[in-house]
Amino acid sequence: MHIQFAELPVTDQDRAKSFYTQHLGCQVVADAAMGPSGWRWVELALPGAQTHLHFIRRRDDANLDEPVLVFVDDDVEGKVRALKAAGVEIVTEPSEAPWQKGRIVAEFRDSEGNRMVLGSR
Repeated sequence: MHIQFAELPVTDQDRAKSFYTQHLGCQVVADAAMGPSGWRWVELALPGAQTHLHFIRRRDDANLDEPVLVFVDDDVEGKVRALKAAGVEIVTEPSEAPWQKGRIVAEFRDSEGNRMVLGSR
């Protein structure tokens, strides 16, 4: 058993799709109309992961204070440098996680204001 997708709140599906494909290497699995509202079923695959991301309509434009998702990467410092170079907001710089000795974590905001954690294995 595995989790099919994690729901990610967004206000602009095209902007979010561009962010995740450009900065995190996601591939579009589905992008299909969902009725007259103009909202689409957008589902993205992360490289090497079984769980996909699925965009849901965000209720408001306020930035979220708590992290929404935790991504794992073999090179947290390198990924943060790349995100910074692309103009992505870095919330916290890479440092050792206080809850797990030896694990490096950082936080960033996606195009929709969602706070994300990036951690080493």
